[in-house]
Amino acid sequence: MLLLTLAIAALALLLSWDFMRKRQRVATFKRSKISGPLSLPILGNGLQALSLGADNIIDWVGESFRIYGKTFRMWILGESLVYTKDLKHFEAILGSTTLLEKGQLYKYLRPFLNDGLLVSVGKKWHARRKVFTTAFHFNVLEHYVCIMDRHSAVMVQQLREVADGETAVDMLRFVSLAALDVITEAAMGVQVNAQSDPKFPYVQALKSVVNIQSDRMFKFSQRFDWLFSRTCPVLHCKLLGDIRIMHDFTDKVIRERRATVEQARADGSYRPLSLGDPEVGRKAQMALLDILLQATIDGHPLSDADIREEVDTFMFEGDDTTSSGVSHALYSISRHPQVQERIHTELVQVLGNDRSTPVTQSKLQELKYLECVIKETMRLYPPVPAVGRYTTKELQIGAQTIPANTSIYLVLYFAHREAEYFPDPLAFKPERFLNAVSEDRETFAYLPFSAGPKNCIGQKFAMLEMKALISKVLRYYELLPLGSDVKPMMNFILRSPCGINVGLKPRKP
Repeated sequence: MLLLTLAIAALALLLSWDFMRKRQRVATFKRSKISGPLSLPILGNGLQALSLGADNIIDWVGESFRIYGKTFRMWILGESLVYTKDLKHFEAILGSTTLLEKGQLYKYLRPFLNDGLLVSVGKKWHARRKVFTTAFHFNVLEHYVCIMDRHSAVMVQQLREVADGETAVDMLRFVSLAALDVITEAAMGVQVNAQSDPKFPYVQALKSVVNIQSDRMFKFSQRFDWLFSRTCPVLHCKLLGDIRIMHDFTDKVIRERRATVEQARADGSYRPLSLGDPEVGRKAQMALLDILLQATIDGHPLSDADIREEVDTFMFEGDDTTSSGVSHALYSISRHPQVQERIHTELVQVLGNDRSTPVTQSKLQELKYLECVIKETMRLYPPVPAVGRYTTKELQIGAQTIPANTSIYLVLYFAHREAEYFPDPLAFKPERFLNAVSEDRETFAYLPFSAGPKNCIGQKFAMLEMKALISKVLRYYELLPLGSDVKPMMNFILRSPCGINVGLKPRKP
């Protein structure tokens, strides 16, 4: 009897504590008429979250928008979350110069990105952002295009083995390795040759960490670090080991490059060069690492730890996002033969018939129709399906108030499919992005690179890389509509559990 009494008392205290910690936020949601699925005491929507994962979260969010409107809320224990596709919210949140802290799900990036540009805020973020502007200067981008062209050439060679016009090929497998080769050389100036050696330890570790952490976002039993280490001890140890491999590799590259720079400065021969360049000493080429090694903030150079944060951030943001965008573009092109024919005609006009001729930044910028195709792809299949922010105080948006201590997720995947801004929204129509058509569209209706102070600083790099990879594939192969259709799955970036499939048929020289 005593035990039962104590248990009832403990439960009553727990319920009272849960009520008090949520009271103000619950009242704000009710006042603002932001509804959502039925929330239980203490657990919130935790039981419902048990059935959610990377493969069904997008469908669930879409159904919730249908039931609750353009903005809805949910609870995971004491954590309050808001999902929205309302453009008024997009403008207020992304246009803010103070609401810069990322949503709580971004905590899964911190173990391997630490406090890099993607997740940092305040003075540190502002200072690092200024440093990165140099990395994407027009002249530096020209060097990156050379890297993109070289590795895209390797990719088309790799594709020869499966280009029989009958085999369905998951393009993400090939594109992700090419993108990793590009971003590793652009970020660190080293060549890991992921396409020829996909078992290179750094390559495997990066893929493993991204997969583990993105999966944890939606699994209730792994969502919290203290619970993850106890319920999945083997996976937890693997995560820590893979992060160590990544950091050790990056640290080694930084140390060696810093030593090279200091020695060159000592003997007066210093010129910023890529370590992977066979002509070291003769070409003035810069990797991101070189730029960070030269950078100062308030008169002080960046430490090795500072540099590792930014190199790892650049690696993460530049690999999977580009891979998703390119793969979905190739998939979309394969399903629309008239679009493919128009792209190929443009490629011949701009780049000529000699497929081995290297592309340049200026030539890639002339590919206007291909750019429309890429933009339409990112409308239907945004590589980053949602962008998150965290409120530290109440946020008033029109008649609604978002409570303090709430994660807000701006769901680009569904905002981009609103018929109000994109007539016939599920159709693939690159012409939407011809200048005369797109100029009248609402500013915040299309945000594949986010917007405002925390927009993607590498979007010019990303667009050039997508053009380089796609154009190279289409100069060598005709794409065919083979394999399963894509099914949206969210793992930090947009993927498909059944692959992003096309068929490949070699073009005649």
